[in-house]
Amino acid sequence: MPNGVKCSVSNCTFWDEGNRCGASHINIEIDGHAYANISEEFGEELGSGHKDRANESAATCCHTFKPKE
Repeated sequence: MPNGVKCSVSNCTFWDEGNRCGASHINIEIDGHAYANISEEFGEELGSGHKDRANESAATCCHTFKPKE
């Protein structure tokens, strides 16, 4: 993962030193799917056969967040 992905959600499993995201990939969805179980609904590979459109960045949400245990 490039070091250019910043994250301020410090209780995420992937949060890394320097407010950087340490995830191997980033999954971004539209807000309409914010509470959907994306893996269950669309399979393991997000984006394969699944397409949405957002008119502005505020209409998206990051599904990479995973709370630290």
